[in-house]
Amino acid sequence: MFREYTFAALLLLGLPAACAQDSGGMIDPRTYRGLAEDRRAHRVGDTLTILVVETSRASAAANTDSANNVSLGGSLRTTHHDYNGNLGLSGSDSGAGQTTRSGAVQAQIAVRVTGIDDVGTLRIRGEQSVVVNGEKQRIALSGAVRPEDISSSNTILSNRISEANIEFTGRGDVSEPQKRSIIYRVSKWLGLL
Repeated sequence: MFREYTFAALLLLGLPAACAQDSGGMIDPRTYRGLAEDRRAHRVGDTLTILVVETSRASAAANTDSANNVSLGGSLRTTHHDYNGNLGLSGSDSGAGQTTRSGAVQAQIAVRVTGIDDVGTLRIRGEQSVVVNGEKQRIALSGAVRPEDISSSNTILSNRISEANIEFTGRGDVSEPQKRSIIYRVSKWLGLL
């Protein structure tokens, strides 16, 4: 009787019971997770929610100023006349340029653990498609996650994923015209196509 209560108490606490193997129990301690344990992803096939919050901004600026001056002078003196001459060349150049690029992606995507490497890092992969008014948006994500970075609610921010590869693509009436030439778009607008 005491052994049954001890075994039940160990199971509720989430501790693998050594006596489970001895008693011929049906629970495998290598894969068992107790009722009181959290439900964070930890093995192949488990799912995990990624909170994608990516913002990127890059800018570059360059200024160039240069100036050159060359002068040559000479004089000639005779008994009756003085001759002076000067030749000068000058030039300047200046230029400026600036480029700025920014982007932002916010999404939530459920991924699956596809493998575990030697040090316990989880390899993840997943994709999600959403169709709104004929416009298909697809987000795909893959990378590696440390188990200690996963929150107790089984979520992780995208900036905690190493080797992250996040693709966000669209296809439909909004995306397709962005890929077509100006001639095609003008012909379409004129009703020729």
